[in-house]
Amino acid sequence: MASEATVLSVDGPHGTREVRISSPSRVMWPALGLTKLDLAKYLIDVGDAFIAANGDRPLALQRFGDNIDGDQFFSKNPPKGAPDYIRSVKVEYPSARSHPQLVIDEPAAAVWAAQMNTVVFHPWPSRADNSDNPDQLRIDLDPQPGTDFDDAVPAAMELRKVLQEAGLNAFLKTSGNRGIHVYAPIEPVREFLDVRHAVIAAARELERRMPEQVTTSWWKEERGERIFVDFNQANRDRTIAGAYSPRALSHAPVSCPITWEELERIHPKDFTILTVPDRLRTVGDPWADFHEKPGTIDTLLEWWQRDLDSGLGELPFPPDYPKMPGEPPRVQPSRAKKDK
Repeated sequence: MASEATVLSVDGPHGTREVRISSPSRVMWPALGLTKLDLAKYLIDVGDAFIAANGDRPLALQRFGDNIDGDQFFSKNPPKGAPDYIRSVKVEYPSARSHPQLVIDEPAAAVWAAQMNTVVFHPWPSRADNSDNPDQLRIDLDPQPGTDFDDAVPAAMELRKVLQEAGLNAFLKTSGNRGIHVYAPIEPVREFLDVRHAVIAAARELERRMPEQVTTSWWKEERGERIFVDFNQANRDRTIAGAYSPRALSHAPVSCPITWEELERIHPKDFTILTVPDRLRTVGDPWADFHEKPGTIDTLLEWWQRDLDSGLGELPFPPDYPKMPGEPPRVQPSRAKKDK
Protein backbone atom coordinates (compact mmCIF):
# COMPACT_ATOMS: atom_id res chain seq x y z
CA MET A 1 0.00 0.00 0.00
CA ALA A 2 1.43 3.36 -1.01
CA SER A 3 2.26 5.84 1.73
CA GLU A 4 0.19 9.01 1.90
CA ALA A 5 3.29 11.00 2.89
CA THR A 6 3.84 14.29 1.11
CA VAL A 7 6.93 16.43 0.66
CA LEU A 8 6.87 20.19 1.14
CA SER A 9 9.38 22.62 -0.32
CA VAL A 10 10.43 25.12 2.34
CA ASP A 11 12.47 28.21 1.47
CA GLY A 12 15.07 29.44 3.92
CA PRO A 13 18.44 31.11 4.37
CA HIS A 14 20.26 28.09 2.93
CA GLY A 15 17.98 27.56 -0.04
CA THR A 16 14.99 25.30 -0.45
CA ARG A 17 14.70 22.20 1.70
CA GLU A 18 12.37 19.28 1.08
CA VAL A 19 10.56 18.26 4.29
CA ARG A 20 8.62 15.02 4.36
CA ILE A 21 5.26 15.05 6.16
CA SER A 22 4.00 11.59 7.03
CA SER A 23 0.27 11.20 7.68
CA PRO A 24 -0.52 14.68 6.33
CA SER A 25 -4.26 14.02 6.70
CA ARG A 26 -3.97 13.31 10.43
CA VAL A 27 -6.48 15.60 12.11
CA MET A 28 -4.77 17.69 14.79
CA TRP A 29 -7.68 19.98 15.71
CA PRO A 30 -10.77 17.72 15.63
CA ALA A 31 -13.30 20.52 16.15
CA LEU A 32 -12.17 22.20 12.92
CA GLY A 33 -10.83 19.23 10.99
CA LEU A 34 -7.43 20.91 10.65
CA THR A 35 -4.66 18.49 9.80
CA LYS A 36 -0.93 18.07 10.22
CA LEU A 37 -0.56 19.34 6.64
CA ASP A 38 -2.52 22.48 7.57
CA LEU A 39 -0.17 23.01 10.50
CA ALA A 40 2.93 22.54 8.33
CA LYS A 41 1.63 24.95 5.69
CA TYR A 42 0.86 27.53 8.39
CA LEU A 43 4.45 27.36 9.63
CA ILE A 44 5.71 27.86 6.07
CA ASP A 45 3.43 30.88 5.62
CA VAL A 46 4.63 32.57 8.83
CA GLY A 47 8.15 31.15 8.64
CA ASP A 48 10.25 34.31 8.60
CA ALA A 49 8.37 36.02 11.46
CA PHE A 50 8.27 32.75 13.40
CA ILE A 51 12.04 32.26 13.17
CA ALA A 52 12.74 35.91 13.97
CA ALA A 53 10.81 35.45 17.23
CA ASN A 54 11.81 31.91 18.20
CA GLY A 55 14.97 31.02 16.32
CA ASP A 56 18.46 30.84 17.81
CA ARG A 57 17.01 30.02 21.24
CA PRO A 58 16.89 26.85 23.34
CA LEU A 59 13.46 25.44 22.59
CA ALA A 60 11.03 22.89 23.99
CA LEU A 61 8.50 21.25 21.70
CA GLN A 62 5.02 20.40 23.02
CA ARG A 63 4.16 17.28 21.03
CA PHE A 64 1.06 15.13 20.77
CA GLY A 65 0.70 11.41 20.26
CA ASP A 66 -2.37 11.86 18.08
CA ASN A 67 -4.31 15.14 18.21
CA ILE A 68 -4.66 18.00 20.70
CA ASP A 69 -7.24 16.05 22.70
CA GLY A 70 -4.84 13.16 23.27
CA ASP A 71 -1.64 12.49 25.17
CA GLN A 72 1.08 15.12 25.05
CA PHE A 73 4.70 15.42 26.10
CA PHE A 74 7.63 17.81 25.84
CA SER A 75 10.79 17.26 23.79
CA LYS A 76 13.88 19.26 24.69
CA ASN A 77 16.76 17.49 22.98
CA PRO A 78 16.92 16.54 19.28
CA PRO A 79 15.64 13.00 18.68
CA LYS A 80 17.66 10.46 16.76
CA GLY A 81 17.31 10.88 13.04
CA ALA A 82 16.80 14.66 13.16
CA PRO A 83 17.99 16.36 9.96
CA ASP A 84 21.40 18.00 9.99
CA TYR A 85 19.90 21.51 10.03
CA ILE A 86 18.47 20.87 13.51
CA ARG A 87 21.04 21.82 16.13
CA SER A 88 21.27 21.82 19.90
CA VAL A 89 22.99 23.79 22.61
CA LYS A 90 23.96 22.65 26.09
CA VAL A 91 21.97 24.50 28.76
CA GLU A 92 21.88 24.34 32.53
CA TYR A 93 18.63 23.52 34.33
CA PRO A 94 17.55 24.60 37.85
CA SER A 95 18.77 21.27 39.21
CA ALA A 96 22.30 22.26 38.06
CA ARG A 97 22.20 19.45 35.47
CA SER A 98 23.14 20.39 31.92
CA HIS A 99 21.76 18.85 28.77
CA PRO A 100 21.53 19.56 25.03
CA GLN A 101 18.39 21.45 24.03
CA LEU A 102 16.86 21.97 20.60
CA VAL A 103 17.51 25.10 18.58
CA ILE A 104 15.78 25.93 15.31
CA ASP A 105 17.24 28.39 12.81
CA GLU A 106 15.06 28.27 9.71
CA PRO A 107 11.44 27.62 8.66
CA ALA A 108 12.24 24.08 7.52
CA ALA A 109 13.16 23.24 11.12
CA ALA A 110 9.73 24.40 12.32
CA VAL A 111 8.05 22.31 9.62
CA TRP A 112 10.16 19.31 10.67
CA ALA A 113 8.87 19.86 14.22
CA ALA A 114 5.30 19.81 12.89
CA GLN A 115 6.11 16.47 11.26
CA MET A 116 6.98 15.33 14.81
CA ASN A 117 3.43 16.34 15.90
CA THR A 118 4.60 19.52 17.58
CA VAL A 119 1.81 22.05 18.11
CA VAL A 120 3.25 24.50 20.65
CA PHE A 121 6.78 25.93 20.56
CA HIS A 122 8.31 27.10 23.86
CA PRO A 123 11.47 29.22 23.36
CA TRP A 124 13.77 30.36 26.14
CA PRO A 125 14.15 34.12 26.70
CA SER A 126 17.88 33.80 25.99
CA ARG A 127 19.99 33.12 22.92
CA ALA A 128 21.69 29.83 22.17
CA ASP A 129 25.20 31.29 22.51
CA ASN A 130 24.40 33.05 25.81
CA SER A 131 21.72 30.90 27.37
CA ASP A 132 22.41 32.05 30.95
CA ASN A 133 21.57 35.70 30.24
CA PRO A 134 18.08 36.50 28.89
CA ASP A 135 17.67 39.13 26.20
CA GLN A 136 13.92 39.29 26.82
CA LEU A 137 12.03 40.31 29.92
CA ARG A 138 8.68 38.51 29.83
CA ILE A 139 5.60 39.17 31.95
CA ASP A 140 2.58 36.88 31.76
CA LEU A 141 -0.75 38.50 32.67
CA ASP A 142 -2.92 35.53 33.58
CA PRO A 143 -6.69 36.05 34.10
CA GLN A 144 -7.99 34.15 37.12
CA PRO A 145 -11.47 32.59 37.40
CA GLY A 146 -14.05 35.33 37.15
CA THR A 147 -11.83 37.44 34.87
CA ASP A 148 -11.03 37.31 31.17
CA PHE A 149 -8.98 38.85 28.39
CA ASP A 150 -10.86 42.14 28.62
CA ASP A 151 -9.81 42.43 32.29
CA ALA A 152 -6.17 41.90 31.34
CA VAL A 153 -6.21 44.76 28.81
CA PRO A 154 -6.12 47.69 31.32
CA ALA A 155 -3.47 45.83 33.32
CA ALA A 156 -1.33 45.52 30.18
CA MET A 157 -1.78 49.22 29.38
CA GLU A 158 -0.66 50.23 32.87
CA LEU A 159 2.21 47.72 32.80
CA ARG A 160 3.44 49.41 29.64
CA LYS A 161 3.67 52.68 31.59
CA VAL A 162 5.52 50.94 34.42
CA LEU A 163 8.09 49.52 32.02
CA GLN A 164 8.46 52.84 30.22
CA GLU A 165 9.24 54.51 33.55
CA ALA A 166 11.92 51.85 34.04
CA GLY A 167 13.41 52.70 30.64
CA LEU A 168 12.05 49.70 28.75
CA ASN A 169 10.19 49.50 25.45
CA ALA A 170 7.28 47.06 25.80
CA PHE A 171 5.87 44.76 23.12
CA LEU A 172 2.89 42.47 23.49
CA LYS A 173 1.13 39.45 22.10
CA THR A 174 -1.93 37.43 22.86
CA SER A 175 -1.21 34.28 24.83
CA GLY A 176 -3.41 32.29 22.46
CA ASN A 177 -5.85 31.76 25.29
CA ARG A 178 -7.23 34.38 27.70
CA GLY A 179 -4.03 36.09 28.79
CA ILE A 180 -1.61 38.72 27.52
CA HIS A 181 2.16 38.41 27.28
CA VAL A 182 4.15 41.63 27.68
CA TYR A 183 7.80 41.52 26.58
CA ALA A 184 10.68 43.98 26.67
CA PRO A 185 14.03 43.55 24.86
CA ILE A 186 16.94 43.80 27.29
CA GLU A 187 20.70 43.66 27.04
CA PRO A 188 21.82 40.07 27.75
CA VAL A 189 24.11 40.94 30.67
CA ARG A 190 22.11 39.71 33.68
CA GLU A 191 21.35 36.12 34.66
CA PHE A 192 17.92 34.61 35.26
CA LEU A 193 17.59 35.38 38.96
CA ASP A 194 18.23 39.07 38.33
CA VAL A 195 15.63 39.11 35.56
CA ARG A 196 13.16 37.34 37.85
CA HIS A 197 13.71 40.03 40.48
CA ALA A 198 13.19 42.73 37.84
CA VAL A 199 9.89 41.11 36.84
CA ILE A 200 8.79 40.94 40.49
CA ALA A 201 9.65 44.61 40.94
CA ALA A 202 7.54 45.56 37.91
CA ALA A 203 4.72 43.27 39.07
CA ARG A 204 4.66 44.80 42.55
CA GLU A 205 4.59 48.31 41.11
CA LEU A 206 1.67 47.33 38.88
CA GLU A 207 -0.10 45.76 41.86
CA ARG A 208 0.33 48.96 43.88
CA ARG A 209 -1.32 50.94 41.11
CA MET A 210 -4.15 48.47 40.48
CA PRO A 211 -4.69 46.57 43.76
CA GLU A 212 -8.28 45.63 42.95
CA GLN A 213 -7.46 44.36 39.47
CA VAL A 214 -3.96 42.82 39.76
CA THR A 215 -2.23 40.41 42.14
CA THR A 216 1.22 38.93 42.64
CA SER A 217 -0.08 36.25 45.06
CA TRP A 218 1.45 32.91 44.16
CA TRP A 219 -1.21 30.97 46.03
CA LYS A 220 -4.46 30.64 44.10
CA GLU A 221 -6.59 30.92 47.24
CA GLU A 222 -5.32 34.49 47.69
CA ARG A 223 -5.69 35.77 44.13
CA GLY A 224 -9.43 36.38 43.95
CA GLU A 225 -10.97 37.64 40.72
CA ARG A 226 -7.88 39.49 39.58
CA ILE A 227 -5.18 39.28 36.94
CA PHE A 228 -2.22 37.28 38.24
CA VAL A 229 1.21 38.56 37.22
CA ASP A 230 3.02 35.24 36.84
CA PHE A 231 6.56 36.17 37.88
CA ASN A 232 7.68 32.55 37.93
CA GLN A 233 7.62 32.45 34.13
CA ALA A 234 10.85 34.47 34.39
CA ASN A 235 12.77 31.54 35.89
CA ARG A 236 15.35 29.40 34.13
CA ASP A 237 13.73 26.61 32.08
CA ARG A 238 10.29 28.23 32.41
CA THR A 239 8.78 29.12 29.06
CA ILE A 240 5.57 30.36 27.49
CA ALA A 241 4.26 29.79 23.98
CA GLY A 242 6.39 31.66 21.47
CA ALA A 243 5.22 34.39 19.13
CA TYR A 244 3.28 32.91 16.21
CA SER A 245 3.16 29.51 17.92
CA PRO A 246 -0.13 27.63 17.55
CA ARG A 247 -1.89 26.59 20.75
CA ALA A 248 -3.48 23.25 21.60
CA LEU A 249 -7.03 24.59 21.92
CA SER A 250 -10.08 23.59 19.91
CA HIS A 251 -10.22 26.72 17.71
CA ALA A 252 -6.52 26.49 16.69
CA PRO A 253 -5.47 29.87 18.10
CA VAL A 254 -2.07 31.46 17.71
CA SER A 255 -0.07 33.44 20.26
CA CYS A 256 -0.02 36.51 18.06
CA PRO A 257 2.00 39.73 18.31
CA ILE A 258 -0.20 42.82 18.18
CA THR A 259 0.36 46.56 18.41
CA TRP A 260 -0.58 48.61 21.44
CA GLU A 261 -3.04 50.51 19.28
CA GLU A 262 -4.86 47.25 18.50
CA LEU A 263 -5.07 45.98 22.06
CA GLU A 264 -8.40 47.50 23.05
CA ARG A 265 -10.24 46.45 19.91
CA ILE A 266 -9.09 42.90 19.17
CA HIS A 267 -10.14 39.56 20.59
CA PRO A 268 -7.65 36.68 20.96
CA LYS A 269 -9.95 34.30 19.09
CA ASP A 270 -9.41 36.43 16.00
CA PHE A 271 -5.92 34.98 15.59
CA THR A 272 -5.76 31.37 14.39
CA ILE A 273 -3.63 29.32 12.03
CA LEU A 274 -6.25 30.16 9.37
CA THR A 275 -6.15 33.94 9.82
CA VAL A 276 -2.64 34.89 10.93
CA PRO A 277 -0.87 34.28 7.58
CA ASP A 278 -3.15 36.84 5.85
CA ARG A 279 -2.65 39.21 8.78
CA LEU A 280 1.13 39.04 8.33
CA ARG A 281 0.82 39.73 4.61
CA THR A 282 -1.48 42.73 5.11
CA VAL A 283 -0.54 44.20 8.50
CA GLY A 284 3.06 43.06 8.82
CA ASP A 285 4.90 41.84 11.88
CA PRO A 286 4.44 44.12 14.94
CA TRP A 287 7.65 42.64 16.35
CA ALA A 288 9.81 43.33 13.29
CA ASP A 289 11.89 45.90 15.20
CA PHE A 290 11.78 44.08 18.55
CA HIS A 291 15.53 43.97 19.18
CA GLU A 292 16.49 47.36 17.74
CA LYS A 293 16.62 49.18 21.10
CA PRO A 294 17.27 46.80 24.01
CA GLY A 295 17.13 48.36 27.46
CA THR A 296 18.53 47.41 30.84
CA ILE A 297 16.85 46.16 34.00
CA ASP A 298 18.96 48.45 36.20
CA THR A 299 16.02 50.63 37.26
CA LEU A 300 13.82 47.62 37.99
CA LEU A 301 16.59 46.15 40.15
CA GLU A 302 16.74 49.44 42.04
CA TRP A 303 13.00 49.04 42.66
CA TRP A 304 13.61 45.46 43.78
CA GLN A 305 16.18 46.66 46.31
CA ARG A 306 13.86 49.45 47.46
CA ASP A 307 11.13 46.87 48.14
CA LEU A 308 13.59 44.62 49.97
CA ASP A 309 14.61 47.54 52.18
CA SER A 310 10.95 48.21 52.98
CA GLY A 311 10.35 44.62 54.06
CA LEU A 312 9.13 42.94 50.88
CA GLY A 313 11.20 39.81 50.33
CA GLU A 314 11.59 36.99 47.87
CA LEU A 315 8.49 35.27 46.48
CA PRO A 316 7.89 31.50 46.17
CA PHE A 317 9.59 29.51 43.42
CA PRO A 318 7.95 26.68 41.48
CA PRO A 319 7.63 23.45 43.48
CA ASP A 320 10.22 21.57 41.41
CA TYR A 321 12.92 24.16 42.13
CA PRO A 322 15.54 23.71 44.84
CA LYS A 323 14.97 25.83 47.91
CA MET A 324 16.22 29.31 47.10
CA PRO A 325 17.84 31.92 49.38
CA GLY A 326 15.31 34.12 51.17
CA GLU A 327 12.36 32.16 49.80
CA PRO A 328 9.26 31.97 52.04
CA PRO A 329 7.87 28.54 53.04
CA ARG A 330 6.32 26.62 50.16
CA VAL A 331 3.02 25.91 51.87
CA GLN A 332 -0.30 27.48 51.01
CA PRO A 333 -1.43 29.99 53.65
CA SER A 334 -4.62 28.16 54.69
CA ARG A 335 -2.67 24.95 55.26
CA ALA A 336 -0.01 26.81 57.25
CA LYS A 337 -2.69 28.20 59.55
CA LYS A 338 -4.22 24.75 59.95
CA ASP A 339 -0.85 23.21 60.80
CA LYS A 340 -0.25 25.85 63.45
